[in-house]
Amino acid sequence: MENSSQKNFKIERKKVHFIGIGGIGISAIARFLHEKGFIISGSDIKESPTTRELAAQGIDVITPHSKAAIKDQDFVIYSAAIKPDNIELVEARSKGLQCLSRKEALPMVLEGKRVFSVAGAHGKSTTSAMLSSLVEGSVIIGAIAKQFGSNMKYEPCDNVIFEADESDSSFLNSNPYLAVVTNAEPEHMEHYGYDLEKFHAAYRGFLERAKVRVINAEDEFLGTLKLDAVRLYPSVDITELSMIVRDFVPYTAFNLKNLGKFEVLGMGEHIAVDASLAILAALNETSLAQIRQNLLNFKGIKKRFDILTASRKFVLIDDYAHHPTEIKATLQSVFEYAKLLGITKITAIFQPHRFTRLSANLQGFKECFDGIDELVILPVYAAGETPIDINLKEEFKRYNPVMTQKVAREGEGIAFTDEFGVKNLLDDGLVIGFGAGDITYQLRGDA
Repeated sequence: MENSSQKNFKIERKKVHFIGIGGIGISAIARFLHEKGFIISGSDIKESPTTRELAAQGIDVITPHSKAAIKDQDFVIYSAAIKPDNIELVEARSKGLQCLSRKEALPMVLEGKRVFSVAGAHGKSTTSAMLSSLVEGSVIIGAIAKQFGSNMKYEPCDNVIFEADESDSSFLNSNPYLAVVTNAEPEHMEHYGYDLEKFHAAYRGFLERAKVRVINAEDEFLGTLKLDAVRLYPSVDITELSMIVRDFVPYTAFNLKNLGKFEVLGMGEHIAVDASLAILAALNETSLAQIRQNLLNFKGIKKRFDILTASRKFVLIDDYAHHPTEIKATLQSVFEYAKLLGITKITAIFQPHRFTRLSANLQGFKECFDGIDELVILPVYAAGETPIDINLKEEFKRYNPVMTQKVAREGEGIAFTDEFGVKNLLDDGLVIGFGAGDITYQLRGDA
């Protein structure tokens, strides 16, 4: 809830310090305020490609955290990863500075804007990026959109396309004019006290805040809502679905309701669903002909079916999927893509993300890799969590997995040393890496 000091907190303050500025979501907000003329500084635990990019854009970034970073700023915004004993947060509070979590800062960041807010357990980054190609406005998302090469695009107008986060219920602070929900599958349940009613109430509250609503009505929960909304029924409304590959680049073509045929970069039924939601959200903003044309401007997003190298012999893909539902959907696209290319061998490299997610969804993870030829498993990327004892070799034994500590690029291929000390090289067939941790840097040779 907003307290009175937050209500009186005005946007005219200019100097802002971000603690944890390297995070994908909070860095977008820092960039947005920087473009608006705020004087931005920030810090993180260590240097990263994101912190280097921010520094190159004129933002004062230091690593690691230091109380010396707290100077004469007007206020501080900190990411969800920052603990109360963070040295900078302690220093800022001791100096009497206003300190806001990312969630608490959103009303100020989005004040006075016409927000197109996209939420959902899966597909919200892709849908947000697609919508940003259809509707003119600034963009703040939790991924790198390839059409503008960033997680933020600034336009001097009222519209903002915003990827809204349900993990900490911050989507309730996004002030949506238009709300899109791709699905409401339970995720991040620890924030909601493992209370499904509380989780669903948050989604309901998010939608109730919006003047216009667009939902995937085949979602088990969303389909029960009595709210006035534009409803997509994918199994009925999306027809003549087909996949196309041109120069190794995948596309999905489909018909949507009575609106005609569309084509979008990406592969799979879930891509058609995301695109359909974006199209329906844009219909009141621009003409159908313009929507059909603008959809071709969508270039995909980094780490989502991100093809790093491709030839008739070998394809390497980086994908952010870190939940069984996402992995299963992406693998369906992989199987279709490989079939169109005539590739028969498929290897998945899996880096589990967070012990709590792995533990809560273990059975789903054990089933979602069906159909692949080889599974390589990396250690769990803890993301600061306390480890939970899970025997990955035993739990995933149905796949006869290969265990390794790390993978690395070697030429176009992927090399690693397995648990027996044997060096392996993957340089034929299709290899796809799954995870939200540092696997992306390993696959790209940046680790």
